Amino acid sequence: MTQILIVDDDEIFTTVLASALRRRGLAPWCAHTSQEAYRLVHAQAIDSVVLDLRLATESGLDMISTLCTARPGVKIIVLTGYASIATAVEAIKLGAHHYLTKPIDVTTLLDAFAYEPGIVPTRLLETPTPLDQLEWEHIQRALIGSGGNVSAAAAALGMHRRTLQRRLKKRPSGLR
Repeated sequence: MTQILIVDDDEIFTTVLASALRRRGLAPWCAHTSQEAYRLVHAQAIDSVVLDLRLATESGLDMISTLCTARPGVKIIVLTGYASIATAVEAIKLGAHHYLTKPIDVTTLLDAFAYEPGIVPTRLLETPTPLDQLEWEHIQRALIGSGGNVSAAAAALGMHRRTLQRRLKKRPSGLR
């Protein structure tokens, strides 16, 4: 049975993903910190890892080499809500098998584990990510980068603070 380690600090996400993987006959393990992940990789016969790019105060990129060394041949899928070309390239260089953005469905995740360049065709997204969602994610990255300081985030985005405040107020809380 394939054993998959899910490393993400979002406990709800890991619970839901683990449940979906279990329904498909896989054996998921969950870790919310790098220390838990390393302990499980050494204690269990982990075949695959779903690794969040941002773990509270840690970077998933920092874990890739250690996981590959601890479990040679492990397939690591890096997941992130803050995708960038730079982090995708870095993840692959460090040994990740694939790099995907959240939200994600289980079929896409399992397809990514099965992916072999030139063997399994890559499915293109049926529809591109809506512009308002991309804008919102960009605003959130700027806010996180500024430690939640709206004025600093607005400056980083090249907009007036009031403009950013209006955009933040327009977004319904359920979509944040």
